[in-house]
Amino acid sequence: MAWQSSEVTLMNAPVKEKQSMDREIYARLLNCLKEGRNAVIMTRFTGDRGSRKDMRKKFITGVPFDDIPEKALSQGFPAVYQQEDATVLLEPFYPEERLIILGGGHIALPLVDFGTRIGFAVTVVDDRPAFANKPRFPAASQIICGGFEDTLEQLHITDSDYVVIITRGHRHDQDCLSQLLKGTEPFYTGMIGSRRRVAAVMDCLTAEGYDTSRLQRVHTPVGLAIGAVTPEEIAVSITAELIACKRGKSEVPAGSDRYTNRSDADREVLKALADETDEPKAIVTVVSSSGSVPRGPGAKMIVYPYGKITGSIGGGCSEGAVISDARQIIGTGGYLLKTVDMTGDTAEDEGMVCGGIMQVLIEDY
Repeated sequence: MAWQSSEVTLMNAPVKEKQSMDREIYARLLNCLKEGRNAVIMTRFTGDRGSRKDMRKKFITGVPFDDIPEKALSQGFPAVYQQEDATVLLEPFYPEERLIILGGGHIALPLVDFGTRIGFAVTVVDDRPAFANKPRFPAASQIICGGFEDTLEQLHITDSDYVVIITRGHRHDQDCLSQLLKGTEPFYTGMIGSRRRVAAVMDCLTAEGYDTSRLQRVHTPVGLAIGAVTPEEIAVSITAELIACKRGKSEVPAGSDRYTNRSDADREVLKALADETDEPKAIVTVVSSSGSVPRGPGAKMIVYPYGKITGSIGGGCSEGAVISDARQIIGTGGYLLKTVDMTGDTAEDEGMVCGGIMQVLIEDY
């Protein structure tokens, strides 16, 4: 597992000192994620409403930790549980997952954009300079022009990586897949190709002695079967399959101890919370949900005194009610646990069409 150290900061401060300590928590969180390490923010509070002296925060980069049940983090999104007379919120955070696209052809163009939009740090690999350059893929985090096999060795594939093989020919596809099979199994491996072409590659690799069970876990032909034809449609089908894998709707590689990142956390909101400004604000965090809701656990929103917001917990009437409560919390040093019920006739009359229930934590920042 990627939990690498135990580092703790307790926060239990007067309101005047709280903002700088809050910023430090989120700045350290972002640095940790940038270094490729997982982290947890633990918030412990009592009652439905209270003053800052009733709330403590811990920033943790080592798990399991004394009073944190490892099981509470195994689902990859925030967990709420009782600890003696207090309620504890655990928020796991993960580095951006890496999407490695082998092949810079027509399908890679929309796939890079889609992958970036859903939170991946995208790497594109191609051995042709005309297909591996920044102007072609401005959204990619990394572009490598080089041979596929040598590059895969340099990339040091981990069990958190997602790899899509969409090179220009089945010989290159087979070379890429055989190289991947020699090392750590990625969390997701997908390979393009017709069923006949894929079967031929699989038969060849099986004859060469590669692990049959691992070959069976390769998503191929790549993408969900939606009848995609154009490069853009094929990219949509691949993106959908990546999401299904990430959200636990697909098989996890055997023996993988990787936590699945299912949090709905917004990296831009975290950056805003680490920003060196003293502007009063409140943080809204979705801590749990059931039924159909607009945003899942982990989603955050910042509310400012005069109506400005950063991020969203879903919009609509439900968000408006939370914003109103958040503005009342600003400057008090307090917090509020609020249940937003979008079920029943009343909720429908007010435009809450999702039909689920969210519990949100609103805290002064």
